[in-house]
Amino acid sequence: MSFNIYPLQFAPILKERIWGGTKLQSFLNKPIISDITGESWEISTVEGDVSVVSNGILAGKSLNELIDSNPEDFLGTDVYKRFGKQFPLLFKYLDAHEDLSIQVHPNDELAKKRHNSFGKTEMWYVLQADKDSELIVGFKEDSNPAEYLENLKNKTLLSILDNVKVEVGDVFFLETGTVHAIGAGLVIAEIQQTSDITYRLYDFDRVDAAGNHRELHVDLALDAINYKKIDTHKKYNKDLNQSNFMVDCPYFTTNFLPLDGKIEVNKTGKTFTVYMCVEGNFDIEYNNIKFQYKKGDTVLIPAAMKAFILNGKASILEIYIS
Repeated sequence: MSFNIYPLQFAPILKERIWGGTKLQSFLNKPIISDITGESWEISTVEGDVSVVSNGILAGKSLNELIDSNPEDFLGTDVYKRFGKQFPLLFKYLDAHEDLSIQVHPNDELAKKRHNSFGKTEMWYVLQADKDSELIVGFKEDSNPAEYLENLKNKTLLSILDNVKVEVGDVFFLETGTVHAIGAGLVIAEIQQTSDITYRLYDFDRVDAAGNHRELHVDLALDAINYKKIDTHKKYNKDLNQSNFMVDCPYFTTNFLPLDGKIEVNKTGKTFTVYMCVEGNFDIEYNNIKFQYKKGDTVLIPAAMKAFILNGKASILEIYIS
């Protein structure tokens, strides 16, 4: 192996949003400089927002540089075979101080045709929830384009969409085409395909600081929407010191790992792994060196890191591509 390998962390890419707040700092210790910070992009290769290593000897290198120089060692043999030198996922924390817009994401076929991009299948893990916080996920009953457009025109869209009250630890899986919105009072970990393509359907008639409405994408969204009623809420086990299955789809697998003590981890080298610490503290011991993490930290384990030890008391999301 011709390079230094170890667990990688990246400088957060912070995004101001009209709906953002300050919880990314108060709850997850992110270095925000604005009280409308809505997103912390933890690992990204979206054009213009490429993550840069913040720890160890590779600090200052971009993720794209690392992948370009050693694609199989960073991505994994299977991931490289499937995606080439593209890092296929995007990891974020979101703070919804106010309701997000009602939106939908196109599938791979539409996104490729219109934007030369991946689609945007995603999942949410709720880290913090104010009392009575809600999500919008899909339709209450099967709908159709005509009903949707009529309600959009009459500003009654909310009446046909499914509102779900949420609690800490809830998990939602949103396939492309699912109309959705994160409600006010939530902090969420989001795992998604590498894409920044969003079609905004309705924004509650809000205006920004300059008095402008945000752009809507009603026409583009029309054939991107899945009008069927779907179940997005995922149940999962919480067995200690085990990887408990949460979500498995063609784009990523996510497990819940409640760590209490020490476990040995062995990987195959076929895929990278990402750990998002959603509660507590833990360390990774690799080559007799300990790397320490706390709530809000996200760490990329290069595929060539095949054996290491996890130790601590923490709740961890474990993500890879299977």
